[in-house]
Amino acid sequence: MMSKLYPIGIQNFESLRKDGYYYVDKTEIIYNLVKTGRYYFLSRPRRFGKSLLISTLEAYFQGKKELFTGLAMEKLEKEWIAYPILHLDLNTENYSIPQNLELKLERALSAWEQLYGSDPAEKSLASRFEGIIQRAYEKTGQRVVILVDEYDKPMLQAIGNEALQTSYRNTLKGFYGALKSKDGCIRFGILTGVTKFSKVSVFSDLNNLDDISMWNEYIEICGISDRELEINFKDDLHKLADANGMTYEAAREKVKQYYDGYHFTHNSVGMYNPFSLLHTFKRKEFGSYWFATGTPTYLVTLLQKHNYDLTHITHEETSVDVLDGIDSTDTDPIPVIYQSGYLTIKDYDARFGTYRLGFPNREVEEGFVRFLLPFYANVSTSRSAFEIGKFVKEIEQGDYNSFFRRLQSFFADTPYETITGHTDNKERELELHYQNVLFIVFKLMGFYTKVEYHTNEGRIDLVLQTDQYIYIMEFKLNGTAEEALQQIKEKHYALPFEADSRKLLRIGVNFSSKTRNIEKWLAED
Repeated sequence: MMSKLYPIGIQNFESLRKDGYYYVDKTEIIYNLVKTGRYYFLSRPRRFGKSLLISTLEAYFQGKKELFTGLAMEKLEKEWIAYPILHLDLNTENYSIPQNLELKLERALSAWEQLYGSDPAEKSLASRFEGIIQRAYEKTGQRVVILVDEYDKPMLQAIGNEALQTSYRNTLKGFYGALKSKDGCIRFGILTGVTKFSKVSVFSDLNNLDDISMWNEYIEICGISDRELEINFKDDLHKLADANGMTYEAAREKVKQYYDGYHFTHNSVGMYNPFSLLHTFKRKEFGSYWFATGTPTYLVTLLQKHNYDLTHITHEETSVDVLDGIDSTDTDPIPVIYQSGYLTIKDYDARFGTYRLGFPNREVEEGFVRFLLPFYANVSTSRSAFEIGKFVKEIEQGDYNSFFRRLQSFFADTPYETITGHTDNKERELELHYQNVLFIVFKLMGFYTKVEYHTNEGRIDLVLQTDQYIYIMEFKLNGTAEEALQQIKEKHYALPFEADSRKLLRIGVNFSSKTRNIEKWLAED
């Protein structure tokens, strides 16, 4: 029996169907989309199937009925009309070079003018686009379909460069405005991207777009749901289980833990990341496939620029207005991180209209926190996994002195300028930096041992448990290790563990803002 062909990296619907690659049937949802509205916007994380959705829509509007044989669309659609299509893919360009956006749009317009003619009176990019839409409609007798993939790529690459982002915003705002000015010539239009830039941004004139990003009706349009996993990949789960010496139930649970958990509205089913899921089935092993394909450096830049307290990231609370749009002048990094797929909706308080966010799954949580480490601590990307492994082994062996010496090296030689300078409160910035490094280290250790901690205005209380030891740690800033140890005793932090058979260690730690490092630790059993 021939192995299933997984469409990893294949974003063209026609080639996918002709070459026999597996396709999870989304065509009933697509049919409903095109029959119930005209203009849409969809935000989804990268590698979530947006480009394949655009390509499927293109094949449908080209009238290529043969590509839909055996799919829901074959029975639903009766007419199969071929429409003129203007497909713009902004993904394949480096927009850190300012002129590249106009060059990209110029190439697309020139190709369309070859098909539908040009008018010398049309000078601007926007007026040429409007003229092309008008002539395509007149020449073919059919209204035009406009498909824009990764509409926000230029804006994302310009994060942190306000002048460039303003330039891109003005260019795209006028260009996309043709969807409104030429409404009578347009049959269907959709823009997809990772983020939604709002307010005075590219969407301010496009109030005719239906943003379906948080509509329950279209949650399954990209990605793979639990229902689809059961229907389409039961055999794959069995093979994955066999290859890893697991039961079917254990393999299914681990797949869910690693790749499920994306919620795009408060009462929706969870969605699996298709890129990681298909890689796992093809290679029959678990891995950080999605995270490894992108380096979210711009997200770290935002977190550091806005002096973000990382201890909030696992239980961030926000409103729908914040989640729904991004403005280049915002001081909140959370909407970008959410829309990029590194956080997702975990809970919703209907009374106050607030959302609680968190990491969607193990792949994203471990990958993102591990990625943060070199930006905050004195450790290279290549050594971060090794260093965390050493931390875990030292704690498991009861060697807390080696553990703290290693932790000291994480704070050593960190340039003062990278820690402070974002606000006028240098002391608070230093305190936050120390807290963030501890959060990252203990979060990463928590994947291999049991770590519980809570924060209170910069102080971290930590309980760390292994098979043989229980550590209770108290951290002070500009106090003394003796004071920290005394606090553990006075507040009876060890009380819940005193009947435990494991060895109990109380450790007081002091962090000095003068040395910008751990000054002393003191332990008692």
